[in-house]
Amino acid sequence: MKKLTPTYKGLFVGVLMIAVSFVIYLTKGNFENKLQYIVYSLYVGGVVWTMIDLKKNERVLPSFKDFFAQGFKFFIVVTLLMVLFTIVFILMHPELKDEMITLMQKDLASAKDLVQNDIDNRIASAKKMYLPAHIMGAVFGYLVIGALVSAVTAGFLSQKKNMA
Repeated sequence: MKKLTPTYKGLFVGVLMIAVSFVIYLTKGNFENKLQYIVYSLYVGGVVWTMIDLKKNERVLPSFKDFFAQGFKFFIVVTLLMVLFTIVFILMHPELKDEMITLMQKDLASAKDLVQNDIDNRIASAKKMYLPAHIMGAVFGYLVIGALVSAVTAGFLSQKKNMA
């Protein structure tokens, strides 16, 4: 049987994360619920799986750099897939932007220190930044989580066991 590379593992886990995210959205109507932890658990589990697989398949203990490189190859693919999913999802659901604007208008209207021109400017800015903000959030979030989990896991897995 051919060994799965970190890239293929990333593709597999990324597609699985997208499928689970989609099911969560269809059942709950949003992504702001505790079921979203399933998606993050798949992500973390995939990073750890990729790195443990490296340790099992090597004769000598890989270095921290080797482990982290495997994790990086995995999480960069997942990050790309999740960013693409975010872009497509937002473009296919413009009503989400409209809901955000409606909530923002209500909040800003209740602010006593703002005039209508300030409210209009803030809403126009929010409309313009809606997609870029979500993209930046997805990129930053998945990269940070992937790098952190990779670094911690690489640190643990690259330790030599003392026989004393």
